[in-house]
Amino acid sequence: MTTTTRINAVDIEAVAGLANKISESPEVASTVWKSKVSWDGGFSSHSTVRDFAPVPSDEPAALGGTDTAANPVEQLLSALGNCLAVGYAANATAAGISVDQLEVELEGDLDLHTFLGLNPEGNAGFESIRANVTIESDASEEQLAALHDKVVGTSPVGHTLGRAVPVSIHLA
Repeated sequence: MTTTTRINAVDIEAVAGLANKISESPEVASTVWKSKVSWDGGFSSHSTVRDFAPVPSDEPAALGGTDTAANPVEQLLSALGNCLAVGYAANATAAGISVDQLEVELEGDLDLHTFLGLNPEGNAGFESIRANVTIESDASEEQLAALHDKVVGTSPVGHTLGRAVPVSIHLA
């Protein structure tokens, strides 16, 4: 029986196995991810992904919602933070770095003029997003800096937000 010691509770062998499979068969890397959103009335909706429990969404009362859940832009910030957390955990583990605590605090600047129809030519999205990462670890500053560069350079959500991505929205 083989016992594997895991760093940061990450199954790095599974990640390495996938990387090896993709190296041998590059077509395996092309994946499609899905989410379904259903409206619940007012500004409330929920998203369903695979077989997980639905994730609610709502708007703050100041925007006409009932403030029962995070709104879509808060969920977008959370998606970036969660993606970065995965990147830190995976890459720290691969580098043999034990992480004691990790926090990613995010904020974004959003002007509501376009969303509210007051400036149809403006930008309804974030003007900028900032993430501050705090890592508690015995690793050196140099190791943490290299880890940070690796994570920022490989984050799928970070890359998606940082460049223009074609989006097509069709009415069925």
